[in-house]
Amino acid sequence: MFQFRAEPIQDVGIGVVGLGVRGTEAVQRLPFVPGCHLAAICDLDPDLVSARLADIPDSGQTLSAYTDYRALCEAPAVDMVYVCTDWSSHVEIAIYAMEHGKHVALEVPSARTIDECWALVETSERTRRHCTILENCCYDRFELTALEMARRGLFGTLIHAEGSYHHNLEGRWGPDNWRLKLNRDCRGDLYPTHGFGPVCQALGIHRGDRLLTLVSMDTAPFNGPRHLKEQTGEDAADFANGDLTTTMLRTAGGKTILLQHDVMTPRPYDRGYQLVGTDGFVRKYPTPQICLRLPDGSGTKTYEGAELDALMAEYRAPFLTPEVEEMAGRIGGHDGMDFLMDYRIIYCLNHGLPLDMDVYDLAEWCCITELSRKSLDGGSVPVPVPDFTRQG
Repeated sequence: MFQFRAEPIQDVGIGVVGLGVRGTEAVQRLPFVPGCHLAAICDLDPDLVSARLADIPDSGQTLSAYTDYRALCEAPAVDMVYVCTDWSSHVEIAIYAMEHGKHVALEVPSARTIDECWALVETSERTRRHCTILENCCYDRFELTALEMARRGLFGTLIHAEGSYHHNLEGRWGPDNWRLKLNRDCRGDLYPTHGFGPVCQALGIHRGDRLLTLVSMDTAPFNGPRHLKEQTGEDAADFANGDLTTTMLRTAGGKTILLQHDVMTPRPYDRGYQLVGTDGFVRKYPTPQICLRLPDGSGTKTYEGAELDALMAEYRAPFLTPEVEEMAGRIGGHDGMDFLMDYRIIYCLNHGLPLDMDVYDLAEWCCITELSRKSLDGGSVPVPVPDFTRQG
């Protein structure tokens, strides 16, 4: 499925499955994305379906509603199934959709185990249907521009990258919070793709290099049991996940990646984005900076503030036209990242182009959860990363 091109679809009929927070945001946003229309929505809860139907503006096209995802996947008017359900049901829905001729876009994390990753890869290959990951952080304007600069060689040869998910969720925990319970029961990097996806793109993973080996280490669970006790009254001496998980990866090309996961501490939000090259360096947090080697060899120059803005303006992603930027600002979704993600998926489907993120990206970025757990359970032993492309 690498560089796979499907037949162009002039007006993509989208079926959204799962009408919780992310699904509701999607059905509010997608009607304004050029080249597509909402063809169907689905949720197990009929009240949610009715509420969303009342909110969606009339487009003049038929909009069907379902409480069974299988019926939506079988509907002839649906070209792509947009999955926003709970994490445990992503793969089941995606496989059924592809087997019924639909392209699939899956919220993150799209898969939770190695077996699930392989199931999506093999089904996508067999059915010749796109299966992409809805990783909106790949469409942050800073990451997009840094990616363009890396592709044009401004940083020389990239040798190291960093990405993280530092997001204090303390204010969101509640007595029935499924994510807190997931951390109680599961060990490892449970949410890797926001930090990992953009740096894998910059390093050209399965586009000239591939992931080879992973090692993980974690802190003890200091805050996790306390949060659980405060919310549920439950003592959890066996709380599984450490407050901070650190993972190091090495690529076949001799490059390294540092990845971290922390949803338990008061650390400010930070995706840890950094690229280190032989001739340059870029980071977004805590202060955006780019450092480049001077052409005359006399040293380096660090760009910040207005100088950084001017430099990055020269290397904007080609699709970020003023018109697209205006739409992203108006329609929004995580500061426009969601709109830009949707826009690119639909544009590529309209024109029969390969998607920015294929099923191998999805598998590589999501497999970190199980691999990190295996490394941790083995005492931080090295663990091989599967080659989902089978290309070596």
